[in-house]
Amino acid sequence: MTRIKVMPHAQFCPEGAEFEAKAGQNLCQLLLDNGVSIEHACDMSAACTTCHVVVRKGFNALEEMDDVEADLLDRAWGLEPDSRLSCQVEVNDTDLLIEIPRYTINHASERH
Repeated sequence: MTRIKVMPHAQFCPEGAEFEAKAGQNLCQLLLDNGVSIEHACDMSAACTTCHVVVRKGFNALEEMDDVEADLLDRAWGLEPDSRLSCQVEVNDTDLLIEIPRYTINHASERH
């Protein structure tokens, strides 16, 4: 089993989180299933950047992102070299340390 550790985030998981996952599972869905209420405005269809995460450990073991994900990430707040859209990450057998950025660009939740 893969161990997923989520760093504390004031809004989505103030005390952080830690859970196990099976290879092949979707990271965004795993976060949601384990009490981390990360935003996912496009219902995980790779059409927005609200599920943006930074993979602090385990990034290099993940499959490479495709061009659609890379283009979307260019619009994400707080983009870093180890950024990914959690809806596009398939967990493998490498443990991950995940940080959720402080802000997200979500016009619906910002009441635009």
